[in-house]
Amino acid sequence: MDLNYDELTFVEAKLMQEEFRKQLKFDIPNSKVINSIAATDISYNPNSTTMYGTIVILSYPELRLKAYSLVTCETNFPYKAGYLGFREVPTLIKAWEQIENKPDVVVLDGQGYLHPRRMGIASHFGLLTAQATIGCAKSSLYGFYEEPSIIKYSFSKVFEHHTNEHIGYALRTKNKTKPVYISPGYGLSLVKSLEIMKKCIGNHRIPEPTRLAHEIVNDFRMGKLQAGYKEVNPTPVLF
Repeated sequence: MDLNYDELTFVEAKLMQEEFRKQLKFDIPNSKVINSIAATDISYNPNSTTMYGTIVILSYPELRLKAYSLVTCETNFPYKAGYLGFREVPTLIKAWEQIENKPDVVVLDGQGYLHPRRMGIASHFGLLTAQATIGCAKSSLYGFYEEPSIIKYSFSKVFEHHTNEHIGYALRTKNKTKPVYISPGYGLSLVKSLEIMKKCIGNHRIPEPTRLAHEIVNDFRMGKLQAGYKEVNPTPVLF
């Protein structure tokens, strides 16, 4: 799949999101067993059009690193809140295509259904790949919620401003720290997405699959790792 959104305007991108939204599905049974989980991340140098992307694959729920895919890709689509998929998904699709044994779930560093048009990067990627995805964002983009308890693993529902629709969760991943924002991207229910992400919490604010993806992609950008797909002997994530 050769994606290039460089010529799109934000108006055209918004219309595309609205059409994509009609195709979203959240129909994977909550009872489906998850044995592997992946996470994505993108890194780039300031003022550069080169995107360094990774998808890391871990066993679940043990969270042992099994493999990673590393790619570079050029993009001129600018960053704008609410349109991250158009900037980063082409790189992630390229990384995805290198993976022979696909993971059961992919966690993306951004929003899923918790988005003004329900089409955050996790929904965008999930729709194009027909893959179960979860958005795990470090900051709130949309909606309102009551602050969860300051205790680790506490959470509260996030609601849409106008309709009060339940669209995600604010999840506390560490005592007395800012929550992360969880929502399904594609395939999974709200409840299943939260259940999965609670089992990915370690000793840091950022859940372990996403934290590991961040470390690996930065090593790649700095030249410590080479592009391509690599399987590794399963090693535990060090919390």
